[in-house]
Amino acid sequence: MNPEQLAWNVDFIAQSDQLRAPEFGIPERTKRVSYPFRIMRYWFTHNLLMREHRDAGRPLDICEIGVDRGQMFYFTQAACASMAKKPWARWTAVDCKLREDVLRQHGYTDLVSANISEESPAVEGDYDLMILLHVLEHLSNPEEALERLTPFLKPGGAVIGGFPVTPEPFRALRERQLRKKAKPFGHVSAFSPQRVQSMATRAGLEVEFLSGAFMMRKKGFFLEDHTWWWRLNLAFGARFPGWPGEIYWLLRKPH
Repeated sequence: MNPEQLAWNVDFIAQSDQLRAPEFGIPERTKRVSYPFRIMRYWFTHNLLMREHRDAGRPLDICEIGVDRGQMFYFTQAACASMAKKPWARWTAVDCKLREDVLRQHGYTDLVSANISEESPAVEGDYDLMILLHVLEHLSNPEEALERLTPFLKPGGAVIGGFPVTPEPFRALRERQLRKKAKPFGHVSAFSPQRVQSMATRAGLEVEFLSGAFMMRKKGFFLEDHTWWWRLNLAFGARFPGWPGEIYWLLRKPH
């Protein structure tokens, strides 16, 4: 087994001053270690985005849904700081609670206020790539939301996303627990690798990449100062994607 993510660059995470700046809206304690697992979500998504850019051979039209404070866009800008030409031509931000004062500073092409849990289309356009990073777990009907978004992908386009993961035998129980205790905008859906596959099939998409991220995470954990610990967890996540933690994926729309 040699998962492609084991070859992705991780050194810039420790070297980048931008990722330690206040503008990167993650907890300060997280930034104290060199390779914080808390930002694996942005690292996975960025590397899959860059793979899409290389394969397309041109800048991408991107729609990111559920942007919070713009951490994903900020991370990619930091990672691409030395590039003469950026890998995106357009990057649209969609959120039901847009923090316009913060997001405009990041330089998004467009800001769209929309709720993808509603039946009316949440976005307009024709995109090479959609990003749904830690969004679907907040929706009671994530399959329906993904189905409504798929028409806005170009043929051959992709959806990149991720969320917490639960082994399939315990997924229904975990979802009941979440819904019983859910607060407004909290987690209400639970996912397993099997649900990702069925969700993709229902939306007419193909699972092209799927991997767990880590076997354990603790904010500011001292082992997160070492690349070997990062890569060991990546290898574990690739081998056991249903292990309780997080899972990341890329779903492809056929040509």
